Amino acid sequence: MLDDISLSIANHLTPGDLQRIEALLPQLSRTAGFDSERMLALIDSPNADLFLARESGRILGMATLTTSPLVSGWHATIEDVVVDEDARGRGIARLLLEAIIDETGRRGIPTLDLTSRPSRESALRLYESVGFVRRDTNVLRFAPPSD
Repeated sequence: MLDDISLSIANHLTPGDLQRIEALLPQLSRTAGFDSERMLALIDSPNADLFLARESGRILGMATLTTSPLVSGWHATIEDVVVDEDARGRGIARLLLEAIIDETGRRGIPTLDLTSRPSRESALRLYESVGFVRRDTNVLRFAPPSD
C-alpha cells in the first residue's frame, strides 16, 4: 500500500500541486488562508523544505522542515503536517516524519522540534512513536492588545 507513495522535497510546484495544497490547507487549519505566492516563496527559501507525499503524482500529504542558525547552534522545526483525510491511516504521516528526521540527521542538525495541540491525541501518539518526547515547557504566542 505504501509502495505506491513517493516522497520528495519540492523544488517547484505545478498549478495542480498548488490546487492540491490549497485543498489540504483547511484540513490543517481552519483559519489559514491559501496564498500561492507564499507557497512559491516557501520552496525558494534556503531555510525551508516542503516535503510532499504523492500517489500517482497526486499530493496526499505534506510537511514543512524549517531550519535556523541560532547563537546556540542549528535548530530545526517541523511545521504544517497534514495528510488528506481520505488517505489517513495508511502511514503517510509517519513516512513524512521519518523522511524529515533522516534529512535533519543527514544535515547534522541536533535539535528537531514540533508542536501539536493537546486535543490531537492520535497525532501526539504518532509523534511519540517516531521518537519525539514531550517537553516540560510552555509555548507562548504574542498577541498584541486590541484597541
